[in-house]
Amino acid sequence: VRLVESGGGLVQPGGSLRLSCAASGISFSINHMNWYRQPPGKQRELVAAITPSGSTNYADSVKGRFTISRDNAKNTVYLQMNSLKPEDTAVYLCFARDSRGPVVGNYVYWGQGTQVTVSS
Repeated sequence: VRLVESGGGLVQPGGSLRLSCAASGISFSINHMNWYRQPPGKQRELVAAITPSGSTNYADSVKGRFTISRDNAKNTVYLQMNSLKPEDTAVYLCFARDSRGPVVGNYVYWGQGTQVTVSS
């Protein structure tokens, strides 16, 4: 199983980035897919989530600026980030949770993360 994030980088305040998370080795379409972030020196926090049916949920701090989406044909989840702020600086991590739960054995997976830095 692999979750591979890409698309991070350095961007100026007010700019945009699109993160991608390509999954392999899982039944992608039945997985809940989340984006988390971990700012330097702080705890990991949930940024956005999308269910297998496409329902979405966002942290209050990113509502109206970030959009999570998924392409089941490409086994990929995206995070479109607009109007970026310095406080969005963090390592962004992809997370997958099989909707069938622990009956399938290991059912949660993490990517390695991608760095997003918002700075002028």
